[in-house]
Amino acid sequence: MKKYLANAAKVAVSLGLIAYLVASARNDPTFQRIDFSDPNFNWWLLAAAAACWMTSLTCGIVRWYFLVRAVGLPFRLRDAFRLGLLGYMLNFVSLGSVGGDVFKAVFLAREQPDRRAEAVATIVVDRILGLYSLFIVAAASVLLTGTLYSDVEEVRAISRWTLILTGLAGISVVMVMVPGFTTGAVSEFLQGLPRIGTVLGKLIAAVRVYRRRVGVIAGSVLLSIGVHSLSTVTIYLTARGILGTVPSLSAHFIIVPLSMLAGALPLPMMGLGAFEATLGFLYAAIPAAHALSGGQSLLVAFGYRMITIFAAIVSALAFLALRRDGETTWEAARKSAHGDLLNDESVKMASGAP
Repeated sequence: MKKYLANAAKVAVSLGLIAYLVASARNDPTFQRIDFSDPNFNWWLLAAAAACWMTSLTCGIVRWYFLVRAVGLPFRLRDAFRLGLLGYMLNFVSLGSVGGDVFKAVFLAREQPDRRAEAVATIVVDRILGLYSLFIVAAASVLLTGTLYSDVEEVRAISRWTLILTGLAGISVVMVMVPGFTTGAVSEFLQGLPRIGTVLGKLIAAVRVYRRRVGVIAGSVLLSIGVHSLSTVTIYLTARGILGTVPSLSAHFIIVPLSMLAGALPLPMMGLGAFEATLGFLYAAIPAAHALSGGQSLLVAFGYRMITIFAAIVSALAFLALRRDGETTWEAARKSAHGDLLNDESVKMASGAP
């Protein structure tokens, strides 16, 4: 019962944020009426945005493939696409706390029953590298565009905190990768914890493997930076395709990564509501020119959501072409939300479930 209430609360928060944004934008002429025959509306740019997003999704799946192979699990690139596309689809199907990453962990663990912890560790490391790379992209944009010295105090504050959090996240990543964490007193303490100690021990062992695969980690970070750069270009092209005149691409390289961080909150459909609200705030605060109104930013956010849903439909078709045993997989996906595998402590770690 508690789980259902928590999921209902998350959905309510997302819908509440969207309702508030729509209500705030209802008097904006741009939001009230959009003319698809308007010369500012460019279908070619929107098609390019969709292509960028599909390329970004592909790079993310390839990154996970290399992380799985690095821990010695038998895994084909075809398998990575099969499970990766399934996980992406299920981000839109599952409205509760069980998202696509969890299903990827479930199915990879099912296929590697003797090495579940290592299988789940690949999901955890993939998520950590993805989030940290978002900080790297945003911090690099702050330094390159000079927003740290903006005339607007809010922009300076956002820029400062971006650099601070990037530095702290970097220190945390380094601490996890140093031998003292995975072999010393800290490791022994974590492995001695009740209930989860055994699982933590296996996860720490997987981290030791990654510590010896510096090239894989570096390559994964570079792929992650590519993923987030393509995501930024996706939203920039979406904005250009819908509105015509928008903030510069350099401004988007600050706006989009920070909005994506808000979208990483445990809300349905990849941070529905939190992403839109943050995007609208930053569109008004960051640009030196061509700042967007609330209604305009909401149109861009909705356009981006339509592209992600289009990608989910394409992913569904690709998954059907790649499936090994489609009926079994879909049935397992349906049952896994309440099944034994999601009660496995290692799988809970990938989901962030309590």
